[in-house]
Amino acid sequence: MGKWEKRNLSILGKDKIINSGIRVLELEAKAITALSENLSSTFCEAVEILSKCTGKVIVTGMGKSGHIGQKIAATFSSTGTPAQFIHPGEASHGDLGNISKEDILIILSNSGETPELYNIVTYSKKSQIPIIGISSKQSSTLSENSNISLILPDLGEACPNGLAPTTSTTLMLSLGDALCVALMEEKKFSKSDFLEFHPGGNLGAKLKPISAIMHSGVELPLINIGNNMSEALIEMTRKGFGITGVISENGDLEGVISDGDLRRNMEGLLEKGVSEVMTRNPIVLNPSINVSDTLNLMNENKITSVFISETKDGNFPIGIVHLHDCLRLGNG
Repeated sequence: MGKWEKRNLSILGKDKIINSGIRVLELEAKAITALSENLSSTFCEAVEILSKCTGKVIVTGMGKSGHIGQKIAATFSSTGTPAQFIHPGEASHGDLGNISKEDILIILSNSGETPELYNIVTYSKKSQIPIIGISSKQSSTLSENSNISLILPDLGEACPNGLAPTTSTTLMLSLGDALCVALMEEKKFSKSDFLEFHPGGNLGAKLKPISAIMHSGVELPLINIGNNMSEALIEMTRKGFGITGVISENGDLEGVISDGDLRRNMEGLLEKGVSEVMTRNPIVLNPSINVSDTLNLMNENKITSVFISETKDGNFPIGIVHLHDCLRLGNG
């Protein structure tokens, strides 16, 4: 294995490692709890000023704070608030030109004294660009030069040497998420809005309307209410959804026949009419419901197929969706 050799850890060694992990998680969880208990009106002010931003939210920070800042900017952008991360070093070499007077800055620095941030703070103050400072020191240079100062609980880093950014960056990330979500709610950012920014990937797939994946036309399993069960079985077998809809003469959905209905009516099944076997008032969905909500509804009601209808009373079926359709899309 080269110079890195696989070592078998003793039970004591494994316990020590697990305890180390637990200690870090407990310290960081304690810090997040302290942060939530101390949110004040300044948090409201930050969300309010962000909601009125007509430009971009510019996020900046150095080192590990910068990595957290990139994630915060990405979350803002994906939830309806245009945002951009600017590296403070690059800002001092021309990227200050990306910041306009319509923008708002979020500056991250645990100590509040990061020297690389000096130029971007000076430029923002000169241009009267609002600054939301996030640090753990109320008396720091960053806090004193911020329009709104959000203070993190200073509980020390989880690093055994008290040096590596661990607890502080977890707090920055958590506070960034809190700002993004509160701003989403303030803007009434909906699932359909979210889909606009996430058309691809698993998230985009789950937020698509169910009409995008439903089966329609000749694929619909339907049988007239006057037919007998032998004809219903042929329709169920031919269409392969494990269910058939039962419709009236004008095409209204009167009920459904599922595999469960068949098992409950095995005695003399083929001699029965479909109206004797069907389940009335089945669940019917609107075509605008998204894939994720459809999947949840099917799981909650323990059904594997559901009909889709555009009409308010759900009487006219235009499509059908199987559980596997939703799962395939979500895993694509």
